[in-house]
Amino acid sequence: MILIDALYINNGGGKILLDYLISQLKKSTLDVYFLLDNRIIGKHLEISSDSVTYLEGSFVKRLFFYSKNKNRFSKVLCFGNLPPNIKLNAEVFTYFHQPMYLDVPKDFFLSERLKFKLKIAVLKQIAKNTDYWLVQSDFIKDKLQFKFRFKTENIKVLPFYPEFVALDRTVVREKNTYLYVSNGTPHKNHKRLLNVFCRFYDKHKKGKLILTVNEDYPDVLGLIENKLSKGYPIENIGFVDRLTLQKKYLSSEFLIFPSLTESFGLGLIEAIECGCIVIGADLPYTYEVCEPSLVFNPLVDKNIFDAFEDSLNKENLKLSVSRIKNNIDQIIGLLK
Repeated sequence: MILIDALYINNGGGKILLDYLISQLKKSTLDVYFLLDNRIIGKHLEISSDSVTYLEGSFVKRLFFYSKNKNRFSKVLCFGNLPPNIKLNAEVFTYFHQPMYLDVPKDFFLSERLKFKLKIAVLKQIAKNTDYWLVQSDFIKDKLQFKFRFKTENIKVLPFYPEFVALDRTVVREKNTYLYVSNGTPHKNHKRLLNVFCRFYDKHKKGKLILTVNEDYPDVLGLIENKLSKGYPIENIGFVDRLTLQKKYLSSEFLIFPSLTESFGLGLIEAIECGCIVIGADLPYTYEVCEPSLVFNPLVDKNIFDAFEDSLNKENLKLSVSRIKNNIDQIIGLLK
C-alpha cells in the first residue's frame, strides 16, 4: 500500500496540486491511503472512508500516526515538505515546495521569521527519514542541496500541474486588466502591489486589479476594502473553482506576479496557457518556469510602477512563453 501524506496542505497552490494528484491517483490501479489535513474535509474529490485519515496539522499527532503505521506502507509520498517523523520500513519520497525553508524573506515580521527558523530546525532533524526529494525546479534543487547538503542524486526535478482543458475562447479580454492569482501570505507582496497600483491609477486613470485573496488573510482584505472605499477599480474574487479561475485568466489582459519567493509559480504557467501577458518579478523562480514579457524588482515600488506604465505600450512587448512540462505520469510511476 502507498501512503500520500499531505497533512499540512489546506489552501493555495499546494491545495490545487494536491487535488490534481488525488484525481490522477484515482485513475490509477495503485492501492493508495491518504493522510490529510482536517481543514479540507469535504473540499476534495471523494475518497473512501477506509482509505483516509484526517488529522489536525500537528507534529505530535503525525508522529503518533507514523509510530502506529510504521510497517504498513511500501512507499510513501510526503507532499507537505517534511519527511516522516520517524524512519519507516518503506521507500519515501518528499515533495518539497516551500522556498521559505531555504531563505526566509528579510521583510517578514520577527514572529514569522522565528516560525520558519523553527520549522527549518525540525526539517534538519527528520531529513534522514526520506530517501528522495522531489522539487519543482532546478533553482530549488540547487538551493536545497546547498542549504542542507543533500546528495544531488537524491533530488529529482519533477514539476507537475493541472492543465486547463477545453478553454472557452468566446470569453472577451478586458483591456488593461491585471490579475494576480495568489493567497495573501506576506511574501506574496499584496500590500506593496495594491499601493503601487493605486498610484498608477491616480496618474493614468486606467487599469483594473483583480485578486484572489480569501478570508484567511484579514489584513490584506482590510487594505483591499480601504482602497475600494476610495473608488479604486479593484476586484477580489477570493479562492474560486478551476472553471471560474480559467474564465478570469481568459478575460484578463495581464498577469502581474510580484511574489518575493516561489518554489514554482503556478499562476505564471496558468496565465500563459490562457494567453495572458506576464509581468513577473525579476527573480530566478520566474525564469525557471517562463519567459515573461516584462519584469520588475518586487521590492522597489518605482520598478513595479514602471512595469505598470510599460504595459500600456503592449504592442512593444514580446510574447510570454512557458518553459515547463507536466510530469505527473513520472511521479505516479515512482509510486508503482
